[in-house]
Amino acid sequence: MDTHWDMSTARTRAFATEAVHAGRDDLAALGLHAPPLDLSTTYPSADTRAEAARIDAFAAEGALDDGPPVYGRLGNPTVARFETALARLEGTEAAVAFASGMAALTAVLLVRGAAGLRHVVAVRPLYGCSDHLLTAGALGSEVTWVDPAGIADAVRADTGLVMVESPANPTLAEVDLAAVAHACGSVPLLADNTFATPVLQRPAESGARLVLHSATKYIGGHGDVLGGVVACDEEFARELRKIRFATGGVLHPLAGYLLLRGLSTLPVRVRAASATAAELAARLADDPRVTRVHYPRIGGAMIAFEVAGDPHDVTAGVGLITPAVSLGSVDSLIQHPASISHRVVAADDRRAAGVVDKLLRLSVGLEDVEDLWADLDRALGSRPGSAHAVNGAARPGRTRPRGRTAAATSPAPRPAGR
Repeated sequence: MDTHWDMSTARTRAFATEAVHAGRDDLAALGLHAPPLDLSTTYPSADTRAEAARIDAFAAEGALDDGPPVYGRLGNPTVARFETALARLEGTEAAVAFASGMAALTAVLLVRGAAGLRHVVAVRPLYGCSDHLLTAGALGSEVTWVDPAGIADAVRADTGLVMVESPANPTLAEVDLAAVAHACGSVPLLADNTFATPVLQRPAESGARLVLHSATKYIGGHGDVLGGVVACDEEFARELRKIRFATGGVLHPLAGYLLLRGLSTLPVRVRAASATAAELAARLADDPRVTRVHYPRIGGAMIAFEVAGDPHDVTAGVGLITPAVSLGSVDSLIQHPASISHRVVAADDRRAAGVVDKLLRLSVGLEDVEDLWADLDRALGSRPGSAHAVNGAARPGRTRPRGRTAAATSPAPRPAGR
């Protein structure tokens, strides 16, 4: 059984139990059942000498003590509960939440840049806006794009970060996180874990110092909250808190409340949607209207597939599935990456990373598999006979078992190679 150490009860707890109770361990002692929502922007400070000392300590070290809150940009009790819970699930010392995933990544780059380490080594594909942020150099960063095997050779004296996303957005390509972490040497590895979530993998266990989430996606899980978070060690968390205070990229307390609530059902949602996704991936792989299917070895609720026809006809033809950007919601979403999520990446770079014009990305929700398949079947149109491929291996149509795969149902499997 997958377990985590619970400091409050000094015993191990299963992952599903931790998802429900982390960040809430003190509620019974407070006489509460649901976590409180604190919407205050400021707090009384009668002892201003003591407050001055606390702010000096924060400015110097980024550490927040157990005293009363001071100001919403320094920290918020509701957001802190979410941070505690997410760190527990990722197996890190701390987590720092931001207004969005991009705000979280920006803070990481600012921390490294402030130390004079502006060079980033990165592996494509990444989420399109992450790619754009690195490539555009808006924060003064310089990026070297490499294959995973080239990471060690690309690291320089001024390299502040190595960044990967596994499974990657949108092709679902995977990297061996342990091997990548080894190649980084002393340079921090940032792994974007948005697609896998800590249900399927915890990059810190493979050596990643920083684990990034667009919490808008699976952690929130209902398409109604924006947020980002970095799970990391306490030393790096202190630097991130200072950047958050200075730049103002704070997570709203209501968002923190919704994200904490989302964590409680995260294992159930991810495993249920993953089982459906594995079945849909198998059916798409057997369909002559589909030329290639990408589905991660670790499982998950994301599918990418390339169509023989016009991908825009598919996004226009769905009825139950929503044609929209984003992912990880309880309802299924489909989008054309080359037109939307990765449009800001140069066309040649997109295609070289596997984001081809025929590619569609499907985020599988909690609907019944037969209803989802009926919708896809209609949107794909007529069935001309043609060869098709799965994960790049061209082969003619074949019969494939309809059973759910182990990758989709096993709790928290280890990351697999590309």
